[in-house]
Amino acid sequence: MPGDQYTQWISIYDRLYRERIIFLGEEVDDQIANQIIAIMLYLDSEDSGKDIYLYINSPGGSVTSGMAIYDTM
Repeated sequence: MPGDQYTQWISIYDRLYRERIIFLGEEVDDQIANQIIAIMLYLDSEDSGKDIYLYINSPGGSVTSGMAIYDTM
């Protein structure tokens, strides 16, 4: 109808990514590390001059997966 606003639902993580914020809130494993690394590389390719913020609330996990994230940073 004319005058109605269109509203679209997006996930909270997608909204954070748009602000260049990555939130890690689970145990680190190879799959999660690959997702975090891919997001960091994508955001860096979009604008390498802007900061990327990584917030970590993780109980731990794989050391090698965590080191892969660290190496990408």
